[in-house]
Amino acid sequence: MGSMHVDLRESWAIGPVEVPTRLVLAPMAGVSVQAFRRQGRRFGAGLVCSEMVSCAGIEHRNEKTLGYLRVAADEHPLAIQIFGSDPAAMGEAARMVEAAGADIVDINFGCPVRKVTKTGAGATLLDDPELACRIVAAVADAVEIPVSVKMRRGLRDGSWDCLSVGPRLVEAGARSLTLHPRSAQQMYTGSADHRLTAELVDLVDVPVIASGDITSRAKAQAVLATTGAAAVMVGRGAQGNPWALREIVDGDGGEPTREEVVAELVLFIRETVRELGERRASGFLKKFYGWYLGRGRFPRPFKQELVVLDATGEVERRLLAAAPGALALIDELEAGLPHGDEITLELPISIYGGG
Repeated sequence: MGSMHVDLRESWAIGPVEVPTRLVLAPMAGVSVQAFRRQGRRFGAGLVCSEMVSCAGIEHRNEKTLGYLRVAADEHPLAIQIFGSDPAAMGEAARMVEAAGADIVDINFGCPVRKVTKTGAGATLLDDPELACRIVAAVADAVEIPVSVKMRRGLRDGSWDCLSVGPRLVEAGARSLTLHPRSAQQMYTGSADHRLTAELVDLVDVPVIASGDITSRAKAQAVLATTGAAAVMVGRGAQGNPWALREIVDGDGGEPTREEVVAELVLFIRETVRELGERRASGFLKKFYGWYLGRGRFPRPFKQELVVLDATGEVERRLLAAAPGALALIDELEAGLPHGDEITLELPISIYGGG
């Protein structure tokens, strides 16, 4: 185990689902739209995840939702994450996710956001292992596809709850566990303690995915080598920066050219408008402009200029004026996208979540 040279292009499996690389793209609320997942696959993620679909939203169809779930041919393997605290409703949600073409149904026991935890869902379920196990069992009974669970170390700082709850969730039917070893209380402060990940790997006989602070290839390799985890999960590091995924998987750390940045962003804008419609997409996309154009890639005033525009067509025009060479790259990217073969489901996607 001494060597830190772990091959991230090695495949592994969750039940019968083969995952071609050891990098998983995290489900992030308000981020993991289809354009983000498809881009993640292109840049080396072996498994992509949809953001949280609230089971209350599925049941009552009245929650403020971002849009409906679409699954495209080039997204597989795909996990779709659900959250809620009622076992029967979660089983029902899992059936819908399976019908949508998901390869894996993921249950969120990690979300630290109050909007989710106050309903008794997300990270609060680590405090109620009986209910957590009933939820996993109900979901596993409802579907043929494998069930995975994403969790934090526990609710409070210093908690070790994940080590007692994790094995019970596997007994209840989980075929894989993702651990983000921060407490819910910590949110995203401090650091992820992957010593807990190593302990969890020793306790369970299903693949464990290590999440938290995976920001570079060196960090990914160190975490895989020292914990025995099957894969690493990357979240915030890939926001507006798919090149980070390529660096982690292949060691290709070259900074993208301005043309490449603009080409990826314009494709992302077009795909998101196609998915969400112009009105929803124009507001949704604004946070991405800073993510893509930051990191010293473009002068700061340029981002401010784009954020105040309402029409995405105008944003696209200004981007192409700043990097005209991007047009040929966009044509190339669009030619490579599959057409047709897409399933759209009336599954509401909640705009809250994370973890």
